[in-house]
Amino acid sequence: MSTTTLREPLAVRLARTAAGVRHDAVLVALDVALISAAYFAVLLARFEGVVPETWLTAFVRFLPLAVALHLLAFGLSGSYGAMWQHAGVAEARRLLLGGASAGAVLAALAAPGILPQPLSVVLMGSVIATGLVAVQRFHARLFAFHRGGERDASRVVVLGAGETGANLVREMARDPHAGLAPVALLDDDPDLQGRNVAGVPVLGPLAALPAVAQRHRADKALLAMPSASRATARRAATLADEARVTLKTLPRVSELVAGLPGVADVRDIAIEDLLGRDPVASDAAPVRRALEGRRVLIVGAGGSIGSEIARQVDGLGAAELLLLDNDETHLFDVAATVRPDAVQLLLDIRDRDQVHQAMARWAPDVVYHAAARKHVPLLEDHPVEAAHTNVLGTQHVLEAARETGVRKLVFVSTDKAVRPRNVMGASKRVGEQLVERYRPEDASWCAVRFGNVLGSRGSVVPTFVRQIRDGGPVTVTDPQMTRYFMSIPEAVELVLQSGALARGGEVFMLDMGEPVRILDLAERMIRLAGHEPGRDVPIRITGPRPGEKLAEELAEPDAHPQPTAHPAISALHPGALPADRLDEQLSQIRLHLLEHDQPSTAAALLALAHDERTELHLPSSDEDREVTPAWSPWPT
Repeated sequence: MSTTTLREPLAVRLARTAAGVRHDAVLVALDVALISAAYFAVLLARFEGVVPETWLTAFVRFLPLAVALHLLAFGLSGSYGAMWQHAGVAEARRLLLGGASAGAVLAALAAPGILPQPLSVVLMGSVIATGLVAVQRFHARLFAFHRGGERDASRVVVLGAGETGANLVREMARDPHAGLAPVALLDDDPDLQGRNVAGVPVLGPLAALPAVAQRHRADKALLAMPSASRATARRAATLADEARVTLKTLPRVSELVAGLPGVADVRDIAIEDLLGRDPVASDAAPVRRALEGRRVLIVGAGGSIGSEIARQVDGLGAAELLLLDNDETHLFDVAATVRPDAVQLLLDIRDRDQVHQAMARWAPDVVYHAAARKHVPLLEDHPVEAAHTNVLGTQHVLEAARETGVRKLVFVSTDKAVRPRNVMGASKRVGEQLVERYRPEDASWCAVRFGNVLGSRGSVVPTFVRQIRDGGPVTVTDPQMTRYFMSIPEAVELVLQSGALARGGEVFMLDMGEPVRILDLAERMIRLAGHEPGRDVPIRITGPRPGEKLAEELAEPDAHPQPTAHPAISALHPGALPADRLDEQLSQIRLHLLEHDQPSTAAALLALAHDERTELHLPSSDEDREVTPAWSPWPT
């Protein structure tokens, strides 16, 4: 009996037992039948099938006492009133304790002859009676594996026979109502193959999924490896596609609050689980040292990157958090996710006076500049907007930061700034040059380049999700187009690490892993949604949009990135345009903006970006120095 049960007064325990017996009347009736059958079977065996009349008469007087003692012992041990479909070790222990107690009392009475029954009948009868009652109680659990194979349950192949996989198989077997029936496990560890977990066999390596799924008529596969690499997840997804089964997964180790994941944590695999490289562990201490006790300003705090910067900075010891954005809704939303005393600055960085006044008023120590116009095709049609925000807005922020003595500034750039062929990339490359132009000599200002982030507004992934939901077509610009992808939290973590590494003048590049072919991405997302590409959801090739490259780069081909203390971050020290040359070009761009001259603004941005890359080889005359943009969206 449990400690709690033993501490209860006898009257309370008896009353509770009576209530349990009344509630479980059918169960009690079954127990009476099983106990009676057990003792009578042992009596028959004791006398080899022919019971003398004397012993049979004595047995008729003995049996009611034996049954009553068993029922009382089971009741006092808490074996009535339990939810046996969820029973475990504790319930089994109480049942055995009740049976042993009843048997001990009966044996104590039979040994000296008080009960006219052979001691062997009493001992064996109590053991068999307890065993039959236990089987009756736990039959749902004992046969859950077979019940799980019913038509309304999904037949599951569990990928991974480690601690997590074994725990999931046991949980599915315990709960037939979960709708999941494990039929096999697969694991690449040869030592685990050939074994079984809760009666479910480990039938081979992961590569056997198609054959095993077909043989066992499985319709789901569950990747039970919370610490699996993205390469393993991609391999599992490919095998699931081949096996024509739906792939499920579990949260990553970093997402788990505590303990092993269970059936309740099983979820559909998302494209984010498959893209990009595996996260690299980062030491938060350098970032904390850079931010602790300091006033931090996030420019563009309402955007995908800016809002995540705000959330991560909020947990790293900043003394004060300043959030700046020109969109009131986005600003309000991000403020709701951080400390309640965060300062909200609703202003447009294109307004020079507002920026200078705000910077002078709040005097930040650290600035993360993530505000930008960023949608490539849209900015090809609106280069004035790109220049106004990404170039002049950035200039306003940098001028004000210089005047107020900001010691650390991080400019969020893009891989499209490398050899730019579009307005957006050119504007961000000019922004990188502006960081160097306005950086105080002893200040740790830097820029950070990275590729596409998953889940950002306007990115390809939510676009594909919407198109698949609408039944297609899913539009892909070119079959050979590739892009780098990274999750927003990971990208921001590396942006903060870059800021901590900066000594001044660096352009940091983040390791984005291997590029992903957009056509492959579209096909995989269609399959993850349970459809067949081309048959259920069509894919349409539309041709590259204005300004798009087939592949992006993080550095120029002749650049020489240097490793840093962080394995996922490299540093460049590109040459800077002379200040007078940059100022001259900026003045020209300002004139185009005043005239709202879209073609001239686009040409000027691309020419300035081109000049940056070739400034070490510039001719001496101004006339020869004019550069025709490598590509222009505007007709001549």
